[in-house]
Formats: sequence, C-alpha cells, structure tokens
Amino acid sequence: MRALVISGGGSKGAFAGGVAQYLIEHKKHDYDIIIGTSTGSLLASHLALKKVEKIKAIYTNVTQDDIFNSCPFLIKKKKGVETISINHVNVLRNILNGSKTFGESLNLKKLIKKVFTEAEFFDLKHSRVDVVVTVSNISINKTEYKSIKDFDYEEFCEWIWISCNYTPFMSLVKKNSYEYADGGLGSMVPIEEAIKRGAKEVDAIVLKTEVTQFNRMPSLNAFSLLTNMFAFILDRIESQNIKIGKYVATNNDAIINFYYTPTILTTNSLVFNKTKMTKWWQSGFDFAKYKNEETSQLENK
Repeated sequence: MRALVISGGGSKGAFAGGVAQYLIEHKKHDYDIIIGTSTGSLLASHLALKKVEKIKAIYTNVTQDDIFNSCPFLIKKKKGVETISINHVNVLRNILNGSKTFGESLNLKKLIKKVFTEAEFFDLKHSRVDVVVTVSNISINKTEYKSIKDFDYEEFCEWIWISCNYTPFMSLVKKNSYEYADGGLGSMVPIEEAIKRGAKEVDAIVLKTEVTQFNRMPSLNAFSLLTNMFAFILDRIESQNIKIGKYVATNNDAIINFYYTPTILTTNSLVFNKTKMTKWWQSGFDFAKYKNEETSQLENK
C-alpha cells in the first residue's frame, strides 16, 4: 500500500499541491491512502479524485475573505515584507458576541462545500482510496483521524473544515460534546497513522525546510508574538512527528520519501497571496521533478 501524507502549513499548502501534482500525473503514483492535516486536508479529496487542475485553480486563488467571515488581523506591508497586526474592531466584536476565538472561519466551511460536491464525495467514498483528515480533540487531549468511509457528506466536509481551524485565530468547533481545533495541534505530519493503516511506502510532504534556516523576526505586537509562539510549538510538534514516523517505519519495514520545502516560503502562513501561491505551486512541481530525476540518476550509476 502507498500513502500520501501532507502536513499542515496554511498558504504553503500550494507548494504541497505542486509536489502532489508531479507525483500523481508524472510519476503515476496510485495512492491507497491520502492523509492531510490542516491545509493538507483541503487538498486531499481532490488529489484522491485526481482532479489536480481543479484544486490548483481553487487553491491558488483563495483569499482571506474566502476563509474568514471575521478576520482577526490586518495585513500590512513594510519594506516589502508582509506583517500582521490585530484587527481591534473584529476581535472586540467577537468577544462581545461571546466567541471563544479572535476570529471566525465560517466562510471556509462554505467554500469547502462549494468546491467539493456531493457527487465527488460519493465517487470518492465508494472508491478504494481512503481519504483521512486529522483533527485535535482538545477536550480530551487526543488526536483523531476521520476517514471519508465513516461519514456522510455534511459530516466529512465539517471534519475537513475543523482540521483547518487554526485556533484561536479561527473557529473553535463543538461537536459531539467535545471541542475540536486544527489537526496540527496534535499531528502536523501524520506518517505514523499512514503506516498504522497499512502503508508500506509513504510520500510525505513537509511544509518547512529540512534544516532551520532563519531566526524569526522580532515580535511587533502581542498578536505577532502569539503567532510566533504558535509557529514555534507547531514546529516542535512537526519535528516530533517526523522522528516518530521514521521510528515506526523502521519497525514496520516501510519506506518514507520526504519532500521538504527547499527554501523558506513565508514566515506567515496565515497570509494568502495569489501571486505567491501560484509561484509556490510551480516551485513544488519543479522541486519534486528535480528530486525524482536526481534519485533516478543516482540509482542508474
């Protein structure tokens, strides 16, 4: 069995889409399992259907308005660098309305249901491919994996949405008496789960560089400090997931093919920029092509 695992990473998911496009269309990899976390969960279903061009068009054109019905931050550009600061009006409104989070991402839920149709869901549900999304149950401190095989259309779309909810900036969802948030809080790179489900070869797309290449910019305000802290925590979770994944693979005679980003794409993955994301998609495609051609050359020597 072969699995595709796509990590979380916000707007950097465009790079993952490019890598996946090369693996599916040019390497002709036929996946039995596709597991996505956060932004990876948005890609998983269409990749499983091999509707790559459709998800590319959607993904590279997404904007803040497509995600947030109440955006908690403002995007500012200073010396060519995009930074975020708190949107006091929206955050205060959310607090006064009794929200537990700074922002709300109900628009993303609507977008998911708009682009992933019921017909596509049933085609996928009755196919041999298992699509799985990662969510974090913060009520009982547990990472959960939701398979398309176990839910109806409405429920599965909601799990995809929940997997992407980067709290406290996006919605916190209460479901089945539990509170759920972004899957990355529990498992950024769910390699272990793919192997547990029977995968013997895993293509893992990790949306960060293999070696740390930068020091973060100093926090400009309380909001940027909070995003920097979350980025640090998620980076530690990601590193731990990879170590565990390698250990589990060794003990189960499984192979992992890693695809890290070769350069730093962005230091703020909450900013969605069409021009940059289109470029990242192509960069992912080109990188996967280069990596596979280089591997083939080495094997032929």
